[in-house]
Amino acid sequence: VLDSQYGLYVWPCAVVLAQYVWAHRRSLPGKRVLEIGAGVSLPGVVAARCGARVILSDSEELPQCLQSCRSSCLLNRLPHVPVLGLTWGRVSPELLSLPPIDIILGSDVFFEPKDFEDILTTIYFLLEKNPHAQFWTTYQVRSADWSIEALLCKWNLRSIHVPLHSFGADKEHLASSSMPGRHTIEMMIISLAQSEGT
Repeated sequence: VLDSQYGLYVWPCAVVLAQYVWAHRRSLPGKRVLEIGAGVSLPGVVAARCGARVILSDSEELPQCLQSCRSSCLLNRLPHVPVLGLTWGRVSPELLSLPPIDIILGSDVFFEPKDFEDILTTIYFLLEKNPHAQFWTTYQVRSADWSIEALLCKWNLRSIHVPLHSFGADKEHLASSSMPGRHTIEMMIISLAQSEGT
């Protein structure tokens, strides 16, 4: 039985995003990485172990998830990785005082459609402050009805689909789940639309 706080479970999306981080490990030393909605923090922990300067974050309203981030750091001998409470769609002193960022990570943050705009508002804010940065995100296709395309357009963001086979994450043992049903994982990179002159 899953905990009501989603961040206390390693979802297949986290494994796939961690695989993408690992595939790009040679470019990570010294990069500044923020993981949002980190939960158990698998992608962020992998980035930190690969030499990135990582900050983990989850909702300030979910203390168990923030503690899960801290526990993951301690278990992986990363006691100095900061953990911040950042709530999507909310401008807070923690959000305003973030240092420059190169990469934002988010695995399965597009879970509840009611949160999609808050997530993209936060991503837009971070990318405006860091125009060269990218948001690497994986998500599970749960419904054919939802799409973030209109919100991407509204917030002047663009996305590039990243095929799982391009980084060896199309294997069943990576993108599968012990939960019932079919689990289709997708990955995309979101950036400012104007950063490419579009």
